[in-house]
Amino acid sequence: MTLPCGMRPTPGGGTCGVSSTRTPARRVWCNRGYTACVEREAGSGSWVLLSYRVPREPSSPRIAIWRKLRRLGVAQISDGLVALPADARTREQLEWIAAEVTEAGGTATVWLARPASMAAERALARGMADARADEYRAVLAQAQAAAAGSTSTRAAALRRLRSEVRRIGRRDFFPPPERDGARAAVESLAEAGTATGVGVVAQPPASGEAAR
Repeated sequence: MTLPCGMRPTPGGGTCGVSSTRTPARRVWCNRGYTACVEREAGSGSWVLLSYRVPREPSSPRIAIWRKLRRLGVAQISDGLVALPADARTREQLEWIAAEVTEAGGTATVWLARPASMAAERALARGMADARADEYRAVLAQAQAAAAGSTSTRAAALRRLRSEVRRIGRRDFFPPPERDGARAAVESLAEAGTATGVGVVAQPPASGEAAR
């Protein structure tokens, strides 16, 4: 069934609430934005595109720009053309990168566009979701490996993997099912530490209260 979803989920996913364009008084809530919002009306989602070309030499600016685009989780449409679901934040991010491209002696243009068909938009969203799924699977594998280690190993892995999940979440516009498994595996490291009395951070004494 095609949902009357006129918006994409916010980065980090979770519950996304969208108003129906067919029945304005009704509000549709979905707990997995990937499924619901990929199947919105054809052409209803705006995307911000960056078309860019960076000189091959020196290579450092070109590599730095590509790394920044990867951190944003862009969809690679073709060589030198990337896209993100459009909002004020993603548009600003790509405009900043366009400025960096220009400063590096290249050319860049930022566009706002809509896919011509629902199938094209689904393909973009699915590609982004698949990329995030690979990242979540890597987190899951690392959490499972850490679970068999010592208490200090689990504590270190917990801090590192929590940060990694947050980083992935910032570029996770269409959360895949793998996200929940990765989060649960990471938090299980905290539960294991609590069960053994390790990993609980002591709170400093309140202001004016002497430490005992």
